[in-house]
Amino acid sequence: MSIPLLQVDAFTVRQYAGNPAGVCLLASPGDPKWMQAIAAEMNLAETAFLVERGESSFDLRWFTPTVEVRLCGHATLAAAHVLWERGVVPAGRTIEFATASGRLRAWQAPDGWIEMDFPANRFEPVEREAARWPEAEVLGAALGIEVGAAASGGRDWVLLAESVAAVGRIEPDFAAVARLGDMIIVTAAVGGAARGLPPVAAGADFVSRTFVPAWGIPEDPVTGSAHCALGPFWAPRLGRDEMVGYQASTRGGVVRVRVAGDRAILGGQAVTVIRGELAG
Repeated sequence: MSIPLLQVDAFTVRQYAGNPAGVCLLASPGDPKWMQAIAAEMNLAETAFLVERGESSFDLRWFTPTVEVRLCGHATLAAAHVLWERGVVPAGRTIEFATASGRLRAWQAPDGWIEMDFPANRFEPVEREAARWPEAEVLGAALGIEVGAAASGGRDWVLLAESVAAVGRIEPDFAAVARLGDMIIVTAAVGGAARGLPPVAAGADFVSRTFVPAWGIPEDPVTGSAHCALGPFWAPRLGRDEMVGYQASTRGGVVRVRVAGDRAILGGQAVTVIRGELAG
């Protein structure tokens, strides 16, 4: 039996932009070492593995080239896109995923975007007088930014930079960043500082970049799970629960975010780049 394996660019409507993800459709659960080997072969930020468990219901796991992760937004978006595109799930029907982060849902919005119901990630603010503030400053030095504010979820961080331009200038010391944390998100408000951003970023409320060298991903092009933290981070600062984020990596991508209690509703678009199957 052939095993479909596709590559999808997520959080974009253009091929060769956004964040590429592998999507592998399995008839039965795969051995984790085998799935890890495929993810390493694909060498993308994440590869998603799906096993159908019922009507419009699937087991979903995500692997980077080096580790399995508990949550991945862009590969979930890519997986949902593939299931509708291939007719595995009828258009208009909500998809449910059983994952290491609990039950997730994806559906097609009226405007054609895909929306996903994820757990919100509310990082704890790290004040300047707090014991962990020096960690934020050291991370800032490794990234080449001055940290205006910080929030932490264990080894994951959100760091507020002074401007959109400062976010764009970041040239990390990846070895140092990998020692200091797992997922490092740097962000800034757009406000009137949209100069230099591409047209696709029109209407964005904030920009970000995400670095995950500890997991084998020096810079992630567009990160859904990061926006699960960026939504709660920016909502009180912007005074509203619905926002648009632009991840200002080389490839770039747009993520809509709606904070609803302990959930973050992420919206994005996707396009298939490669359709194939595993050999052997």
